Amino acid sequence: MLEAGTKAPEFTLPDKDGNPVSLSDFLGKKVVLYFYPKDNTPGCTREACAFAAAYEGFKAKNVAVIGISKDSVASHQKFAAKHDLPFVLLSDPELQAIQAYDVWKEKKLYGKVSMGVVRSTYLIDEESIIEKAMPKVKPDTNAGEILAYLENI
Repeated sequence: MLEAGTKAPEFTLPDKDGNPVSLSDFLGKKVVLYFYPKDNTPGCTREACAFAAAYEGFKAKNVAVIGISKDSVASHQKFAAKHDLPFVLLSDPELQAIQAYDVWKEKKLYGKVSMGVVRSTYLIDEESIIEKAMPKVKPDTNAGEILAYLENI
């Protein structure tokens, strides 16, 4: 994972409507950048719904929430509509941001080894510097932990 204190890699990726979104669009506000393996899987759905439930708290603190996976724009559109997700979802099928943020890793499941996105979250400050790096986060508590951290700074 990238270390806190380092410059967050810039990216431009399509959102669920196909519009380009860049990290630099959010200069001047904190950004929660969370990477997840796949739309509509149990853990990823719970994580996205937890961020949706906490969204007003993030908005009140002027913090943007962005979810990134390698799913397609169409998949993100269905996922966001199905679960009423109020934040930005970005599609990264070419692994541009996923690899830049060092979350594309070897994973083991039932003895089978494959490459995939490790559920990870970055908190990026107003000047695009990584403030906090959270590897291998839990889907149910990730959003709450970040909100609690923001309350204490």
